[in-house]
Amino acid sequence: MFTRRSLLAAIVAVTLAGPTLAQSEGTEFTRINPNTASPAELQSIPGLSPVLVQAIQRQRPFASIVDFNQLVRKTLSEAKAEALYERLFILINLNTATEEEIALIPGMTRRMIGEFLEYRPYESIEVFNREIGKYVDKAEVARLRSYVTL
Repeated sequence: MFTRRSLLAAIVAVTLAGPTLAQSEGTEFTRINPNTASPAELQSIPGLSPVLVQAIQRQRPFASIVDFNQLVRKTLSEAKAEALYERLFILINLNTATEEEIALIPGMTRRMIGEFLEYRPYESIEVFNREIGKYVDKAEVARLRSYVTL
């Protein structure tokens, strides 16, 4: 059930389509968005076969990381897909993401999925930093933040 506040947050949420870069205290996380990656960028990613690169190019744009995961899991194991998502990922919106989308963030646990959901709606990324920072250290908050947008 949507509250008026969460519905408003979902309506005004902006999802960036391009590659993402998150920085925190000298730590840098760079992920390529499969919807916008060039053929050369895709080919440079370990674990992507030429066949999978072609399939990505043919089937994009992907509406969500769940849709992308369906394609990836046709050829990669869960462990290999998780490793791939360290480099190639479609950002998820903190206020509208499904449990399934959140679960695709590498290293995500059931407990952390619950924590992500508990604090909705997030009014700012600073709220995310503060609330998730109650459970993990700053470096992990920065890593998790690199998979999300508002």
